[in-house]
Amino acid sequence: MRTCCPEEYPVTLIVEGNEIGTYQLTKADLEDWAYGHLFTEGIINKAGEVQKLKIADNRIYVSLTDETLLRKVLKKKKHVTAGCGNGVTFFSMTDVKRFPKIHTTQVLPLSYMLKKRHEFAKASPMYNESGGMHGACIVLENGEIFVREDIGRHNAVDKIIGYAIREDLDASKLILITTGRISYEMLSKSARFGFGIVGSRTAATKQAVQLAKFLGIEVVGYIRGKMTVVYTNHGKIYNDLKTVTTAGS
Repeated sequence: MRTCCPEEYPVTLIVEGNEIGTYQLTKADLEDWAYGHLFTEGIINKAGEVQKLKIADNRIYVSLTDETLLRKVLKKKKHVTAGCGNGVTFFSMTDVKRFPKIHTTQVLPLSYMLKKRHEFAKASPMYNESGGMHGACIVLENGEIFVREDIGRHNAVDKIIGYAIREDLDASKLILITTGRISYEMLSKSARFGFGIVGSRTAATKQAVQLAKFLGIEVVGYIRGKMTVVYTNHGKIYNDLKTVTTAGS
């Protein structure tokens, strides 16, 4: 039985006095979100480039060690995406295609993805309380999982990436699993960090799959046990189940 409603608040991100935007966020793990969003939008390349971060009155204030990347990003056109609440990103499809190709040594059975998706679901307290939250999970090489949740699927991914860069985790040894649709901006965030395997309990868009094929990212959708779809064919996931579909392009 659901015991509460999901919550969202307008939170404004201000970097070096520049208002980057106001976002509808769940007020949990906001520091992780800020680090993750700054990274996935190309404003920082690592956590150490954030000199100071302060959260006050629904505002996040950030000072950087170097404003060079910020100035370059602010000159770029913003793109309205298919994210929850019409997300905005500074990266276009063309920009994402210029990202480095992903190289990982992970080769895993699909049953492992299903197992970790099940563990992820059990470790999502906000969703279990409200039924209206998204989540993102990273799986470490030893099988340990870490989860972040938010009202927006793209925000949840930013939060878990923020956690990962703050902990200086090696992207080549991690898996990302999300509850939300994998659209091009979600694939962009994944590629920017360097995930080689990305999974979701729902679908991936055609544009995201095309980018994943180009960049070498394995994408697995509908991780629910009976209708799992492997959208790509990079050899990082092998089928040890009978219910898997290999999607066309």
